[in-house]
Amino acid sequence: METIDALLEQIPGLLMSLRHTITVWDVVDILIITVLIYRILSFMRKTSASSVMKGLLLIVGVALLSFLFDMYVLTYLLRQVLQMGIILIVVLFQPEIRKMFEHMGTRRLNFLFFKRGRDENVEAGISNVIAASESMAKSKTGAIIVFEREVGLNDFAVTGTRVDAQASSALIQNIFYPNSPLHDGALIVREGRLLAAACMLPLSNNINLSRDLGMRHRAGLGISERSDAVVVIVSEQTGTISVAVDGMLKRHLTKDTLEKLLAKELSSDKGKPAKDKAPKDDDGKEDM
Repeated sequence: METIDALLEQIPGLLMSLRHTITVWDVVDILIITVLIYRILSFMRKTSASSVMKGLLLIVGVALLSFLFDMYVLTYLLRQVLQMGIILIVVLFQPEIRKMFEHMGTRRLNFLFFKRGRDENVEAGISNVIAASESMAKSKTGAIIVFEREVGLNDFAVTGTRVDAQASSALIQNIFYPNSPLHDGALIVREGRLLAAACMLPLSNNINLSRDLGMRHRAGLGISERSDAVVVIVSEQTGTISVAVDGMLKRHLTKDTLEKLLAKELSSDKGKPAKDKAPKDDDGKEDM
């Protein structure tokens, strides 16, 4: 008890000393590092690298235990592995590191290029995409519509035909009408306007995908893995509507569920708590 009391008595003095040694720039430095670590961990959590990260943390934990219990051979071996930590991280997380820098390099500075009426255009674009998707689902017309968000999609837009038109349900349906010149490929939507059609998208490399998923679903998942885009997919075989976001595929969506999901993902106040619960599939599952 005396030791604890002595430590408690020293706390005010330590706080006063820290007050004179820590500057504003030290606090800024700590905040920047904290934000960077949080962003990296959040990004890794959405990829397959999360399991690799858990394995590395397990190795670090075993190394600490071996050091505490004087396991000399195990400590020596793990120390040799950890000394190659930087090279090991680069090799193991090479795809994720590349993807992270792609996100940083292609992120548009929306606060510098703010446009009036953007929210109205986005809402109108969402409504027209929902109406067109419902109509195409009934006629089993295949379609893939990509909503651009913060990460620019110019590299994929240039692979198709530039449209640059106001979104309308009739125009979207005409683009994906079977055997039309622009039906084979993706339609990219930027700020509620139709940017380009017949665009080529990267396919997902996820080996856990269901075999009944076609090329549209794999392309939709692929672009959602490479960017923060929200992708609406209409199946040509079944007429079901799906949405790909953050590398996850939500299938068998109704019109109401699709509307709630797009409003949640594309609204300007996405950071605010939603009144409704997050939408689910008809069967309540998220399919990979």
